[in-house]
Amino acid sequence: MQPPQAEQIPTPRTLHGETVVDPFAWLRNRDDPRVVAYLTAENEFTAEATAHLDDLRRRIFDEIKTRTQETDLSAPARRGSWWYLTRTVEGLQYPIFARRADRPDGPEQVILDVNEVAADHEFCRIGVLAISTGQTFAAYSVDFDGSEHYTMRFRDLTTGRDLPVEIPNTTYSAAWSADDRFFFYVTTDAAHRPHRLWRHELGTDPAEDVVVYTEDDERFFLSVATSQDRRYLLVELGSHTTSEVRYLPTDRPLGDLVPILPREPGVRYVAEHREGRFLVITDRDAPDGKVVEIPVDDPDAAREIVPHRPGRRLVGLLPLARHTVVFGRDSGLTAVWTLGEEDLEPLTFDEPLYTVGPERNLEYDTSVLRLRFESLVTPARIVDVDLQTGERTVVKETPVLGGYDPSDYVQERRWARSVDGTRVPISLVMRKDRPAPGPTVLYGYGAYESSLDPWFSIPRLSLLDRGVAFAIAHVRGGGEMGRRWYEDGKMEHKQHTFDDFAACATHLCETGVTSPDRLAGRGGSAGGLLIGAVANQHPEGFAALVAQVPFVDVINTMLDESLPLTVIEWEEWGNPRDPEQYRWMRAYAPYENVAERPYPAILATAGLHDPRVQYWEPAKWVAKLRTVWSRPHDHLLLKTEMGAGHAGPSGRYEAWREEAFILAWILDRISGGGLPS
Repeated sequence: MQPPQAEQIPTPRTLHGETVVDPFAWLRNRDDPRVVAYLTAENEFTAEATAHLDDLRRRIFDEIKTRTQETDLSAPARRGSWWYLTRTVEGLQYPIFARRADRPDGPEQVILDVNEVAADHEFCRIGVLAISTGQTFAAYSVDFDGSEHYTMRFRDLTTGRDLPVEIPNTTYSAAWSADDRFFFYVTTDAAHRPHRLWRHELGTDPAEDVVVYTEDDERFFLSVATSQDRRYLLVELGSHTTSEVRYLPTDRPLGDLVPILPREPGVRYVAEHREGRFLVITDRDAPDGKVVEIPVDDPDAAREIVPHRPGRRLVGLLPLARHTVVFGRDSGLTAVWTLGEEDLEPLTFDEPLYTVGPERNLEYDTSVLRLRFESLVTPARIVDVDLQTGERTVVKETPVLGGYDPSDYVQERRWARSVDGTRVPISLVMRKDRPAPGPTVLYGYGAYESSLDPWFSIPRLSLLDRGVAFAIAHVRGGGEMGRRWYEDGKMEHKQHTFDDFAACATHLCETGVTSPDRLAGRGGSAGGLLIGAVANQHPEGFAALVAQVPFVDVINTMLDESLPLTVIEWEEWGNPRDPEQYRWMRAYAPYENVAERPYPAILATAGLHDPRVQYWEPAKWVAKLRTVWSRPHDHLLLKTEMGAGHAGPSGRYEAWREEAFILAWILDRISGGGLPS
């Protein structure tokens, strides 16, 4: 088999005295018929190169499907006299949003059947589903191609019919006024940055909508939400290093937005409201966060109520009528506290590794906190915690069909030593009866202070039950170990992210879990950049690498201010127009550093309509890799979703097929000879 060869058209770029020739810059032009032809040819080559995996892929898909309870129901969540839920039905791609009157098993009303919305569309994703304050209307937004350009619609819940109004170019956040008369939504600028807040009066022409606020600083994104008690509209304006929250009473929707705290460079904060006071988590003089209480009517009377404690990262607040809940991280794990008399009081959990966080707490006047808990071996549980008595009730556990027994598996925390001596946590799961060393998948991300906390996965069982171990490398750049962990893996410190991942791979090999010829690395988006950098810097450490929608053309993307995210991303990666920042990025940028070396097998994916990582980044990367490739041609593959975006296919069955494809490819590359059954 011969792979497609992209035409090379030299395009020079001179920056800081260095001229770099890009032979594949032309792939950026999606209107060029040669681009679609090239992507199609790569897809055809990938299909041919993986045809021998068709049976395994079908078996894995069937395993996912068989283990999943296809007709299922979420735990109903109360809001006033209604209980809200989501249903799935066997054979249908998309969920059904519904509510029940008076009790969890009461008469049901369908709010939105996404299968009906998606009819005649190959792709469909819901961005916003916002129930009005009086629960008489639902606003919902739809994207039909993966571009994340959402069209807002309104449904009258008394009739079940949509109003004759649509608002284009909306994004992920929205809020209602107290009287259901006004609706607030956000639109994007030419670079797809959420920047403008609008007020729409129901029953009027959207052409008459009023601009409430415009964020002109291109580093900042704008989002809107309602406080937990629904008394205030909260507008968050945030960059990677600075934020500001402005408020507006929901019963005075025609008023002006007022800052809770002034915007201060380098200071981030989040805010909520409870009983006439704003509760604020701020990192001002507190890198991991402290809680400040600010009376709405007397902001000068602000006082600290929870002190900063290094290593205890505070990130979110949930005020209830008689309690305040704080979410964050401690000792590398997610954590939940209640606000006590002098400090925070922790809720404890009985597994060594887990993820816990809020789950659909729709009611303010309650003493019951609803949490979602899961681990690498425990399917997601919805747990109600009575904050008055401490009693815990498991409301629902995600069913795993086919006789799943968590006692067949073991999860543990490991620690690798990075090149600078930093200890890097690893979360590891495998079958207890797995022979060692054996095939292993190492997953990583490492950016934006986002944490890869342990999660349960039904598709992952198809790996574990074939003797594959699964590990998560909690590398710097993520938020697993607090704010400093993040800051030590960004900008000039970005190399730490790649060193940490390589150190985790080395640890797994040196401790007998696996060996380089049976180890696969996997990551997506910014995690795909991690995979691309590791491919150049540590090719000998892996048998295979999966880079999903990988951010690999870093410098060229960060030079193009017209692209979505570029300007705000300068605070994460750097601006290559600055000579020093260019030097950092040039040292690791995956596309720039492709060279003749013994690369492992590589599978890259892309989405033609992806607004976050443009399709041409993985396409250019693979094309350039082909010019230096010394392995069999079918060990380097590019698969582009021609009708989807950053998150891949939208329907659940198509998403399962995509995952089955990736898992089958991984198994083929690390099975050690002969396809596993």
